[in-house]
Amino acid sequence: MIIRSKAPLRLGLAGGGSDVSPYSEEYGGSILNATISLYAYCTIEETDDRLISLNAPDIGKSIDYPVCETLPIDDNLDLHKAVYNRIVKDYKISPRSFSITTYSDAPPGSGLGSSSTMVVSIIKAFAEWLNLPLGEYEIARLAYEIERIDLQLSGGKQDQYAATFGGFNFMEFRKDDQVIVNPLRIKQWIIDELEASIILYYTGASRESAKIIDEQKKNTLYGNIEAIEAMHRIKQSSLDMKEAILKGNILEFSNILGKAWNDKKKMASSISNNRIDEIFKAAVGAGALTGKISGAGGGGFIIFVVDPKKRVGVINALSLLNGRVVDFQFSKGGCHSWKIYNSLS
Repeated sequence: MIIRSKAPLRLGLAGGGSDVSPYSEEYGGSILNATISLYAYCTIEETDDRLISLNAPDIGKSIDYPVCETLPIDDNLDLHKAVYNRIVKDYKISPRSFSITTYSDAPPGSGLGSSSTMVVSIIKAFAEWLNLPLGEYEIARLAYEIERIDLQLSGGKQDQYAATFGGFNFMEFRKDDQVIVNPLRIKQWIIDELEASIILYYTGASRESAKIIDEQKKNTLYGNIEAIEAMHRIKQSSLDMKEAILKGNILEFSNILGKAWNDKKKMASSISNNRIDEIFKAAVGAGALTGKISGAGGGGFIIFVVDPKKRVGVINALSLLNGRVVDFQFSKGGCHSWKIYNSLS
């Protein structure tokens, strides 16, 4: 038997960073995001070779272990190992031999929540295989705990919930650690207009989000007034953008996105750099209204908003740089899984 799963990556539209501790614990956070037609995939296959085989061909990593209860966390496919370790521990699963293979449509450090989305996809595959009683909130929470507690990776909470629930969501991160996911019912013409008005550009440079997030956390912890006030405005932008999108006001959507980007750059010194500034200059010079990096910053994917009539001109200008425009559509579904009984191999 073969088990497969896929989970959608997300665009962070507004409020990003307000889900990161200690800001979310002290002030509460809110975020607006939407999943897109790029995914993290996982396949689990039962074997009888008394090995646990971990494979991630898209990043060139593969490793085998004898069947055991706990896999070592040693900077080699730790996301895969940490999920396995928690599943075995929490659900008292008897160790058994299997192979797991994963790949993602976006590289690590892309700003689309690729690492968290991969964790969600792996958890979902295990839940399908082992018939675990995990609902959406339970999967997202477990993914968060594996990354932020078990592996001590810096970051927020939005990515795990976006990948699990899918679609357009307004998320609230309460001071008491409670997370509320509010799905938004967006009219199809508004989604079509957003897709026509957004260009998704990969800079060609991934970044280590943890360093940027750690600086952001220090600014909050040590009371950097400018950074905290900027984050207050970023959080408010999620509320304003929710209203703009529900009404189909794309111009207001663009204005909010641009203001939030200016505030975001005040959160940490490495959020922008000369290369990013060059890309923005080229896009705006060709007719883009505004833009914002999706994710922590420093590289990865940039969202540009354009008048659809000027779309081709902006794409042509960006094609002269060392990156690439990525086609996408907004996706409605979240993470899901299925079983296969007849293999292709």
